[in-house]
Amino acid sequence: MFRPRRLLATVTALLALGATAACGASTGEQPAAPQAGERVITHAKGQTKITGTPQRVVVLDTGELDAVLALGVKPVGTVLPDANQNLQPYLAEKAGNIEIVGTIGSPNLEKIAALKPDLILSSKVRDDQNYDALSKIAPTVFAETVGKTWKENFLLDAEALGKKEEAQRILDAYHQRAAEIGRQFGNPGATRVSTLRFLPGELRMYGTGSYIGTILKDVGFTRPDTQLVDKTHVKISREQLSLADGDLLFYSAYGDNTKQQMADVTGSVQWTTLGAVRNGKAIEVPDDTWFLGLGPIAANLVLDDLQKFAAK
Repeated sequence: MFRPRRLLATVTALLALGATAACGASTGEQPAAPQAGERVITHAKGQTKITGTPQRVVVLDTGELDAVLALGVKPVGTVLPDANQNLQPYLAEKAGNIEIVGTIGSPNLEKIAALKPDLILSSKVRDDQNYDALSKIAPTVFAETVGKTWKENFLLDAEALGKKEEAQRILDAYHQRAAEIGRQFGNPGATRVSTLRFLPGELRMYGTGSYIGTILKDVGFTRPDTQLVDKTHVKISREQLSLADGDLLFYSAYGDNTKQQMADVTGSVQWTTLGAVRNGKAIEVPDDTWFLGLGPIAANLVLDDLQKFAAK
């Protein structure tokens, strides 16, 4: 039998162990019931408690920046697509004077901490390795991935901001508008829409499992067989350019350094053999909204482009 003093020491140790485990749990356990003004957000890395309405938000990807701006929130910090890029023009204009805290996937933790944020938004696919460090700076909410999940991500970001109902209204309006624009094309389901993106040294066709793929689906278009794949993109060589043909072909170049590469291809004889080119249905589009946007503002700008083309 335990002596009373030893029993007391054992119970105290077990209670301390339980308290330590509870404090360290980030997934799979329910946090304490929220108090007045608190919300518990369930996300890709577990659960995060947020108190009040965040005022100093840091976003670590294009989609999150687009999402919070769509909800009328100007974040205090964000990241660039990469070290050689500026913010996309449509985002830079809306964000105004915003602190740059690194690049996508490589945030500067010291700069983020210096901003004293009360909410950090990103995703596992971008910043999984940074989650623990970020969550020590401020409440941090992560989506699972990016691209085709942009609507779910938008609602998650909105929930963290306390603006989920507003986000749902924005998405409802987007869906209604996408359907209306589809009707302007007559029978969009009979139109095969192809996408082609020029990146340094490679060509990509974007599939149904991509951000732009979801928008084209919402409008009601079908896709060429080569792009009916549940993945972000399919790489092709210049010799396989015919695979990118369609009734409509939308193409863009990522960054100024790729403009010459695109000009070489679009100025070639091979390009002129594409049916979309011969029929005047190959259209250059802004890369920053069609492929980099990843949020509701960019999605509506894509709809603007489609509406203009439907009117021709």
